[in-house]
Amino acid sequence: MKLNCDLGESYGMWKMGLDEQVMPHIDMANIACGFHAGDADVMANTLTLAKQHKVMVGAHPSYPDKQGFGRRSMVMSEKELTNCLHYQIAAIDGMAAVHGLTLEYVKPHGALYNDMMSDEQTLNIVMRAVASYAKPLKLMILATNQAAKHKVQANDLQLELILEAFADRQYTDEGKLVARSLAGSVHDKAALMAQVKQLVAHGTVTTRSGQQLALNADSLCVHGDNEAGIALIQEIKALCQQA
Repeated sequence: MKLNCDLGESYGMWKMGLDEQVMPHIDMANIACGFHAGDADVMANTLTLAKQHKVMVGAHPSYPDKQGFGRRSMVMSEKELTNCLHYQIAAIDGMAAVHGLTLEYVKPHGALYNDMMSDEQTLNIVMRAVASYAKPLKLMILATNQAAKHKVQANDLQLELILEAFADRQYTDEGKLVARSLAGSVHDKAALMAQVKQLVAHGTVTTRSGQQLALNADSLCVHGDNEAGIALIQEIKALCQQA
């Protein structure tokens, strides 16, 4: 199972995350495109790191919400959201080409990711936007109990999906992430490692209600915002390699 991480989220003098320490331990870098974080210099530096460590590069676009770090939902028409996505994808695609890298996929960020997984119309717009980009790109979405339906929708657009699971989050019976406001929704280290082992060995998670849910995810999202997170990513990587 490939590990993916959101990177390139610094801006100017403001620093977010430990990109230099994370990059050697992941397989896929979701790089911010400037609308929630990132700028031209940060993009270039992150791409340089990805090239150095032979990490696959993906676009990490968001709603145009830099002040809110892309965590606020926005009402946009289909045309506006499509143009917003194409603009951001094109930015990181062009920057990647300059560095001799190929953009492989798109993973929406923050509120846009949450909205597309809770609202079918938004998901359809995002799918069509990625499918209509100037070259073929894959789309990363949350692995849920609707994965088969989502794959059919994507196939109709000749779009390939990457199904994503989360190491540190508790799941509902439908495969959605339990709201952070609820106790136990974010796993401690023991529960996180148990969930990773279960995902790697069986392709399942144990939901909040105790049900076994098949996810069959292609990629696992990890976070490298602090030193403890880096150590945890190394342990997760070792587990995946053993499997």
